[in-house]
Amino acid sequence: MNIELRKLTLEDYADLKESMLQAYDSMGGSIWPKSSIAKLLNIFPEGQLCIAVDDKVVACSLAIIVEYDEYGDRHTYKLITGDYSFTTHDPNGDTLYGIEIFVHPDFRGLRLGRRLYEARKELCESLNLKSIIAGGRIPGYHQYAEQLSPRQYIDKVKAKEIYDPTLTFQISNDFHVRKVLKNYLPGDKESKEYATLIEWNNIYYQGIDASARSAMTIRLGLVQWEMRLFPNMDAFYEQVEFFVDALSGYKSDFVMFPELFNTPLLQPYNHLPEIEAMRKLAEKTEEIVQKMHEYSLSYNTNIITGSMPLIEDGKLYNATYLCHRTGKIDEYRKIHITPNEQKYYGMIGGDKVQVFDTDCGKVGILICYDVEFPELSRIYADQGMQILFVPFLTDTQNGYTRVRHCAQARAIENECYVAIAGCVGNLPKVNNMDIQFAQSAVFTPSDFAFPTNAIKAEATPNTEMVLVVDVDLHLLDELHHYGTVKVLKDRRKDLYQVKLLK
Repeated sequence: MNIELRKLTLEDYADLKESMLQAYDSMGGSIWPKSSIAKLLNIFPEGQLCIAVDDKVVACSLAIIVEYDEYGDRHTYKLITGDYSFTTHDPNGDTLYGIEIFVHPDFRGLRLGRRLYEARKELCESLNLKSIIAGGRIPGYHQYAEQLSPRQYIDKVKAKEIYDPTLTFQISNDFHVRKVLKNYLPGDKESKEYATLIEWNNIYYQGIDASARSAMTIRLGLVQWEMRLFPNMDAFYEQVEFFVDALSGYKSDFVMFPELFNTPLLQPYNHLPEIEAMRKLAEKTEEIVQKMHEYSLSYNTNIITGSMPLIEDGKLYNATYLCHRTGKIDEYRKIHITPNEQKYYGMIGGDKVQVFDTDCGKVGILICYDVEFPELSRIYADQGMQILFVPFLTDTQNGYTRVRHCAQARAIENECYVAIAGCVGNLPKVNNMDIQFAQSAVFTPSDFAFPTNAIKAEATPNTEMVLVVDVDLHLLDELHHYGTVKVLKDRRKDLYQVKLLK
């Protein structure tokens, strides 16, 4: 499955029409004609967004810009849209007005609506508009209309005593209700023709001459995972989904789990030699990756799955996966295998070194021991890497110190951010996985734009927790061109070179 959020085009109308008919079946299948979509695309193309799943449009949001004070809080849908002609669109207005958002019923479990709302917010910020305002249906109200007034119904939805499929979703996406509108959308029987006037305020708005927040700020979510025994796979997935859900709630662009974080699942095989037990665990890898893939789509976040054993052609690898929220999956296999991994598990190293393109820039992945070899991250830097992710697993503080200091060095010498995430806790019933030590962190280059100790954030040692960190890619560009020192530019390529041989 491939999910793509992009601008709508007129060529999408056939898919759009089909999805609208399905989405509005309860309202008699009322849809926007092709001429209306054409006009919106002509006057405000960047405001018309859609989501295509496997190249078919299944969700859409439409918007215009208005000078809101000209209409005020008592407007109707017909008035704000200029009798559905969109003559009210004003490129110099101060408010992004949402006139439509829908998701095909067959795709509502993928949280596509959240993606559209987030895209609208980003558009509002980039255009430096004051807020997003829309009239929202309350389709659950008809079930309570005899007992509750619209205001009482809304208050109970806010208090989570009642679930409304539209209003509950809007509130969870940081919109608040300004007032109740009467006779807003004639024919909306489910809402009894009432609507909520909802608003999202752009906190970065500073007037017509101000610029919005940098669109290059990326939020990282690191899971410092406690090793614990699980009675079954459902319990394991429940813990994984808990962290993905929590970090998605903080709007993390990436969620990273540690190296070999699934080794508590070795416990049923503890009677076997370590090499056989690890191969039994590898049989679960495909299933776990598929589950992580589903989470990346439904929670709209990119997931670095943490590493897991992988068998291919009879050989055992230590592999991690990048599950993109667009539906793509990339794989990285640990290049440098530790003596312990060779001795107890018979693992071998991978042979692919590449940077991955994501919707948040170029990223690289190295697994634990790999970060102690500076050549790999230098090759990544030459490929344009901006963020390096390092899932790790260390048993002692000595091992952790090696990973930590090498990761810090990689951030400085390659002018990039480096995020590390490890496991904590004990596993007394799993051979060779008995103790863990970790302190997850995000490291930065060392210059005036960054913290003086080059540490953006770090977790509490040996405690299960998450670390949520914002990094600004724009600062990396500034460093490359105007830094106190320019490590990448000042290399003596006439004298030495690091290059990939295969």
